[in-house]
Amino acid sequence: MVRMQCAHEGSVDYDLSGSGVPPPRLDEIIDTQDLLRELLSERQGYAPAGGSPALRSSIASIYSGAGPENIMVTNGATEANFVGAWRLLEKGDEIVVIVPNYLQTWNLATSWGVRVKPLQLREEAGWQFDLEEIKSVVTSNTKAVQLCNPNNPTGAALSDEHRKALLDAARETDAWVLCDEVYIGAEVDGVRTRSLWGTYERMLVTNGLCKAYGLPGLRVGWLVGEQETLKELTAYRDYLTLTHSTPSDYVARVVLERERREKILSQNQAFIREGFRNLLDWGRNRDPPFSWVSPRAGPMCFASYHSGEGSLDIATRLLKEKSVLVVPGVQLGMDGYLRIATGVPREYLHEGLSRLSDIIADG
Repeated sequence: MVRMQCAHEGSVDYDLSGSGVPPPRLDEIIDTQDLLRELLSERQGYAPAGGSPALRSSIASIYSGAGPENIMVTNGATEANFVGAWRLLEKGDEIVVIVPNYLQTWNLATSWGVRVKPLQLREEAGWQFDLEEIKSVVTSNTKAVQLCNPNNPTGAALSDEHRKALLDAARETDAWVLCDEVYIGAEVDGVRTRSLWGTYERMLVTNGLCKAYGLPGLRVGWLVGEQETLKELTAYRDYLTLTHSTPSDYVARVVLERERREKILSQNQAFIREGFRNLLDWGRNRDPPFSWVSPRAGPMCFASYHSGEGSLDIATRLLKEKSVLVVPGVQLGMDGYLRIATGVPREYLHEGLSRLSDIIADG
């Protein structure tokens, strides 16, 4: 998925493959004179491994009951996901991955000789899993369960009933839970999704500034876990990047000051709502050859289309014939769907959707 995006996102007429909001300039959210003064006066040595005390304290304040000792700062949420999976999984283990999903952990596990079992989210159930199926999928052989909540690509969040079922299944089998929460704070209705942190002892939560905050270029992510677990993870992280950027550590501290971070999230939520309204406006008074379940979070929708063609084939034709880039669902673990970015300007979105509609209708 990432290779396809990188190869074409800069050359197409309409890029609808993204999963985040447009990143702001730093001078739109921070007093850059003060920022520059501080950065120029700070020595550019290694940043403290795991994050500066001030940054870890800011991140910890987001999570009920967490302290700085429960936080490890990483180079983006991608590294947080990698380190967590690397620590937990060994060849011959079994992991359950909730799909569709951002498939980083799935592919890592496969490459390490780990057996991967899918737990399917179901469109007809509002993108929730079957409450009976989880009891048979998560077994005594399951080392970990991995999910993204709110979900990428559907935008759905687990209901209270499904949260409980997930945690009950993990407790019964003593499995770890790896939960990617990069879309908390990106809710369409502005109602914050509750973190899974604090609900279970064998829990690792990952997050970062990439999605809800719209600041992927800072490359600041984090892991939230029990103190002893994070000490073990540090030894793994030492073999990767060792630490993160000193300037990014400082900028992240400023961004995550409570009042500023809430303002950033509020502005991004308004943008996400506008994008979703633009999507609905385009579909009004039309009979498009695809449909979607309204997402709870994130500037995207996961659309099912009304043909039997493979999603990669549709995405490839759309790219070649209409110069529009979308993400085929097969790259997210579920064929027959397309992930479409809504976090783009209104007319840009409408023209890209019209071109997509033509391609599907022609097929």
